[in-house]
Amino acid sequence: MPEYGRHIQQMVDHCMTIDDRDERNQRPRGINDTHCRWNPQPRTSPESRAQRWAHLAIMSNFQLDIDYPEGCTVTPEELSSRPEPMALPPRGMARRVYGNNIDQMIDAAIAMAPEDPDREEFVILLANHMKKLMMSENPENATDSRIFKDLAEMSGGQLRLSTQTTKLREFEIIEAPTSKKKKRKR
Repeated sequence: MPEYGRHIQQMVDHCMTIDDRDERNQRPRGINDTHCRWNPQPRTSPESRAQRWAHLAIMSNFQLDIDYPEGCTVTPEELSSRPEPMALPPRGMARRVYGNNIDQMIDAAIAMAPEDPDREEFVILLANHMKKLMMSENPENATDSRIFKDLAEMSGGQLRLSTQTTKLREFEIIEAPTSKKKKRKR
């Protein structure tokens, strides 16, 4: 383990050559103390203590025969085992350009009562936000009719806006300012 350095590795290698078990049990404590003096930040944490003992076993290729402290052992099988694969989300994003948060906001708008006056306002804010996201990704396709069509498809037809009755905000793409400073020659 390169983060411990060659001197710690040499100490571990020497510890493996010791025949007397009592002396062999004392040396790893000294090795851990030496490492704590070189790297004092994590020495107080119980997790770091267990981790150092596990690293000691790894550095010796699990050949060091000592009495490890309780809960500070690691096996080669634990190191070679792979974690369980993560499950994919239950449903894919309908439109990647909008992201997963828009799906959640659409679900929240659908959950609101249809006669709620805040629902229409929320849907308009949602459509404006969708237009802003579309402008950042594909400004040519960021039309009101496209946004309304995507909103209706993503909501399963439950949220509908019309281009005749609703006008979304116009967004401009502003380029990042460039520095006009010239470098001075020395």
